Amino acid sequence: MEPGIKISAIFPVSAKRLYDAWLNSRIHSDFTKSKAQIEPRQGSSFSAWNGYITGSNLVLQPYGRIVQYWRTTDFPEGSPDSKLEVLFEKHNSGTKLTLIHTQLPPGEEKKYEKGWKEKYIKPMKSYFKKSKTTKNSALN
Repeated sequence: MEPGIKISAIFPVSAKRLYDAWLNSRIHSDFTKSKAQIEPRQGSSFSAWNGYITGSNLVLQPYGRIVQYWRTTDFPEGSPDSKLEVLFEKHNSGTKLTLIHTQLPPGEEKKYEKGWKEKYIKPMKSYFKKSKTTKNSALN
């Protein structure tokens, strides 16, 4: 495997709920506490973190896999987009989410690994822990 990042975490919700949340502008914005614009269509573009992250949806396999071209405003000028693969696997009564992020600018892996853990995994854990107990959730 080429250099990159691989991070996994377990969430107490279904793969459908996690997958749908990742591709829903409102819910993605809620769990990151920053603006996201996403259309759940293959080939559509997206932005997250108030425009810091942009990209496009390459592969959408419902409740199993999302592949995106992905970049931030910190990428050096002329750098190609990186590739993000998000995998959703049943795990006991929840879902194992795995992020595989490759083709990052050289030497930036640690920076983005920290970002994924602090800006996505940690707030998602908090969001889905809280929302699991909420009966009125839009994506159950």
